[in-house]
Amino acid sequence: MGRTDDGERPSPALARPYSWTEGRTEPTVEIAVEARVVTTAAGRDLPPRLTSAAWTITQLCLRPRSVAELAAYLAVPLGVVKVLVADLLAEGMVHVEATLARDADDAQRRELIERVLSGLRAK
Repeated sequence: MGRTDDGERPSPALARPYSWTEGRTEPTVEIAVEARVVTTAAGRDLPPRLTSAAWTITQLCLRPRSVAELAAYLAVPLGVVKVLVADLLAEGMVHVEATLARDADDAQRRELIERVLSGLRAK
């Protein structure tokens, strides 16, 4: 493993999630942190692989979960989850639900943020 700018080795716990994305940090599609992710029928049919991040996400999303919740459950950076969800979306394993219309007002945005924070605190 390479060294960081300060000469320290990166934490194995942080390096592993980035190996799940093959070092990619940008998703192929834009996904909001508050977007809800739901497993599709194809995702439900994935064979169990306890060490697979994709399988774990499809299991977590049998019930709709936000991207932020997934990052919290997996204890990985949001960027990693966005890349993984984008990959699963491209493969038809999950569906991403928009949470706000493009013309949402400030009150709607504030309410959404409060719901996401409340959900994260409850975990």
